[in-house]
Amino acid sequence: MNPRAVSGGWIETITGCMFSGKSEELIRQLRRAVIARQKVQIFKPSLDTRFDEQHIVTHTKVRLESEVVENATELRARVLDETDVIGIDEAQFFGTDLVDVVTDLAGSGRRVIVAGLDLDYRGDPFGPLPQVLAVSEYVSKQLAICMVCGDPAHFSQRLSGSTQQIELGATETYEARCRRHFERPR
Repeated sequence: MNPRAVSGGWIETITGCMFSGKSEELIRQLRRAVIARQKVQIFKPSLDTRFDEQHIVTHTKVRLESEVVENATELRARVLDETDVIGIDEAQFFGTDLVDVVTDLAGSGRRVIVAGLDLDYRGDPFGPLPQVLAVSEYVSKQLAICMVCGDPAHFSQRLSGSTQQIELGATETYEARCRRHFERPR
C-alpha cells in the first residue's frame, strides 16, 4: 500500500491470523519510511517475548529493533516530537486505550502503522484491534495458508488445550486455518 500524502496524519492497520505476514509487512513499511528519510519509532508490548525482547521478529526471523513498552500510555509518552512514522506490533496485547493513543498520534500529523491479530484463538475479536480498525484510514487484511487444505486461512487454531486468551507461541502452539477447518473451542 502506498497511501498518498494527506493533510495531517493517518492510521494504517495490518491485521490477520497468525503466520499471515503482519509483522513482515509492518517491517517492510517501516524500512521504506527510513529509506525516505522519515524519523521512525517502533514499539512492541513487553508481553511479547517469543523471539527477542528488543526486536520485532517475524516467524521467518526477519527482525527490526524496537522499543518495548508496558502499555499504550507509556508508548505515547515515549514518542519523540520529531517522529514522523510510528510502528506498533502485536497491538492486540495493548488495552483499549490504544485506540485513543493512535487517534491522538495521527491527529498530531503522524503516520501510525498498527499490526496485530484481529481474532483470538476462539475466533472472537481480540483486544483493541476491532476499534483500531474502525478508526483506520487504511486496512490490510493478511491471509495465511490453511495448514490442513492449503486454502486461504483467516483463523489462528490453537493446538494446546489452554483456555487462556493469551498464550504466546508459534508453530508448536498454533496453526493457520481456513473457515472450513477452524475448530472453534467450546
